[in-house]
Amino acid sequence: MTPIPADQVAEATTVLDAVQVLQGGAVVYWLEGRPDGHDVLVRWTPEDGARDVLPAGTDVASHVHEYGGGAYYATDTEIWFCNAADQQIYRTTDHAPIPVTPATGARYADMRPGANGLWTVRERHQDNRVINDLACIPASAGSPHTVTSGWDFYSFPRPSPDGRWLAWTCWNAPNMPWDGTTLYLAEVLDDSGAIGMPHLIAGGPDESVFQPEWSPDNFLHFISDRTGWWSLYRWTGDRVEPVLQRHAELGVAQWEFGYSTYTFLDDAIAVLVQQGGTQRIELLRDGKTTALDLPYTSIKPYLSGSGTTIAAIASSPQQSPQIVLIDATTGHHQPLTAHTTHPQPASVPEPFSFPTRDGSTAHGLYHSPPATDGPPPLIVKAHPGPTANTPLRLDWHTQYFTSRGYAVAEIDYRGSTGYGRAYRQALHGEWGVLDPHDCADAATHLADTGRADPDRTVIWGASAGGYTALRALATTDTFAAAIAHCPVIDPATWRDAAPKFQAHHADTLIGPLPDAASTYQQRSLLHHAEHITCPVLILHGDDDPITPPAQSRALAAALSPRARLLTFPGEGHVLRAPESIKRALAAEEDFLADLPT
Repeated sequence: MTPIPADQVAEATTVLDAVQVLQGGAVVYWLEGRPDGHDVLVRWTPEDGARDVLPAGTDVASHVHEYGGGAYYATDTEIWFCNAADQQIYRTTDHAPIPVTPATGARYADMRPGANGLWTVRERHQDNRVINDLACIPASAGSPHTVTSGWDFYSFPRPSPDGRWLAWTCWNAPNMPWDGTTLYLAEVLDDSGAIGMPHLIAGGPDESVFQPEWSPDNFLHFISDRTGWWSLYRWTGDRVEPVLQRHAELGVAQWEFGYSTYTFLDDAIAVLVQQGGTQRIELLRDGKTTALDLPYTSIKPYLSGSGTTIAAIASSPQQSPQIVLIDATTGHHQPLTAHTTHPQPASVPEPFSFPTRDGSTAHGLYHSPPATDGPPPLIVKAHPGPTANTPLRLDWHTQYFTSRGYAVAEIDYRGSTGYGRAYRQALHGEWGVLDPHDCADAATHLADTGRADPDRTVIWGASAGGYTALRALATTDTFAAAIAHCPVIDPATWRDAAPKFQAHHADTLIGPLPDAASTYQQRSLLHHAEHITCPVLILHGDDDPITPPAQSRALAAALSPRARLLTFPGEGHVLRAPESIKRALAAEEDFLADLPT
């Protein structure tokens, strides 16, 4: 087949997020992260189609936790949003946006209007400290005031429909929200938003609670992994009872605010059900579930419902992500955005499982190239987790290389989501050990089954996956080379430089300091650069706020001349500009072509 051009990959970089549907499907909002770097709020109606909502140059983005999310919320009459430039909350109706928070430098996310005002997560940077709390902006006007504080992190402030109650989740370091969170409920005492004594509903250090949400009839629902799988529960007023349990995941790792994996309809609950990298939507009615027959295998965790209509961001191995409206009664689905379709992709992903060297089982997706003579060269891709997974959807980067004769294996190494709490937590204390070994074992399995050439196998990774890729060179002899985008290089330095939200993640993945100092040194790529004897290509955005570019420069210098470093001015943790993407693809292709055959 004809190789897929780099322009095809670069043009597929508009990112769709945070869809919200109103008025039974008559109005839909979403965010578009565009290749020019702007994050634009879009509104669709049947009469006007899709149009930008805010004045040109107004970007919508939250910087809370640095990863952001939850940057806007719309009702039938108004929109609340975080202005990316100053991080203030603005309100708009049919007039120009008006700021509703003062210019103090505070950041906001996860807004929900209620009878008493606007509830939101707030983050303040003061005296080299980062303070997170819940705040309320009273409906009667006035400055935001603290509702509750004292925990390291907060999310999901959700007022009840009758305005009497507020629910929220919170957690303390070193836990991440997928490790242990608590769900609290408190009575709202007056119009200022003051609350009474919080009551613990669910959660703790060994239970992850996700997305508390109120049903229209005022029952609090939430997701919990107390059984080992994220399942749906509700609070009856005196006890917690299961609503929907599956040997599958109904929740996701909360890297950003605003995620939603279930939504209430007129006569049903629509639930996103994930097994491995595959997702589907099920409808729960009268205690029974039915799966919607849809041509999508990957759905972002932004389900939104109104009446009998579901809005989703959905894709498949043949289609890039698109905004779709789904009629829950008929199953009819209507795309609202243009999408890139490849009716005959170079490869269709095949889920596979493989044995690991310690007797466990891990999982991945295998992409076979067009017909080749003998086993093809293989690119093993470590996703940018650690707690992520490889979605079953069209990946133009993968298609770019399969169309050029490479097989690609995307690995859900242990620590990945989609396989239950035990699989997710298997990486605790083992980061930099289990993940590179799982990737190496996948490559060995594919070579043993005739699906890869063991002498022409390369590992690729981004972010934490970049660390996995480089550690695979240092700890195994499976790979001939590695490509790393914006990688973690030295976990201890990364721990110190990481934003507050992620600063203690390594305490769980490797160990707490100072007790685990020797382990950090053992797993540092800088301290043991001599163990990497194969060629390495490192690509890094100069403005990356998550992983320090200086670390990539230091490793490239230590590995010289067997390392190539390519930096991208103006780019962050993910390359967005088309020219940057094409430049990176060209560098990867040249690097692979120069490897010995």
